[in-house]
Amino acid sequence: MEAFLRALLPRLLTRDRTFEVHAFQGKNDLLGKLEARLRGYAAWLPAVWRILVVVDRDDEDCRDLKQRLEITAHQAGLRSRSLAGGRPWQLVNRIAIEELEAWYFGDWSAVRIAYPRLPSTVTNQHRYRDPDAIAGGTWEAFERILQRRGYFKGGLRKIEAARTLGGVVEPGRHCSQSFCRFRDALLEAVA
Repeated sequence: MEAFLRALLPRLLTRDRTFEVHAFQGKNDLLGKLEARLRGYAAWLPAVWRILVVVDRDDEDCRDLKQRLEITAHQAGLRSRSLAGGRPWQLVNRIAIEELEAWYFGDWSAVRIAYPRLPSTVTNQHRYRDPDAIAGGTWEAFERILQRRGYFKGGLRKIEAARTLGGVVEPGRHCSQSFCRFRDALLEAVA
């Protein structure tokens, strides 16, 4: 996710907006350290700054995970977008459903720019039509499709793919609802 965001955000944000990505060693590390990190931010966060927390859903129930993130933000002393009730917010929680690689299916044209031997018809197949509903592991599915066309024979290099695709994904044509919610919250944060 860090590599993807570092490639995507400079293309999505205007030059007068800055960002920083704070990566964790996986979802468990993030969830274990998030409240302490947010408490630290709450003590000094300027009024015009916003925090976006992005985490893979993996196999968790989306609503339970979102509630957990919202409670963590509240306990840390930050006002989340979901609970702001029209007032200014400091933080928004977003979930990549099922995981980052599902977002790649949401802009298959970008994937084909990066990996031109891939067929254009992949997302016409029922199982890939809705990126947020791909069952059975999106990174594994993405890897299989790429390997069938000669890419990543030794296994998907996730960071390389994330960096490459973050540089070509077009947020305006994306069809993943979880990506679009992330994009829209980000654009609201910097408006």
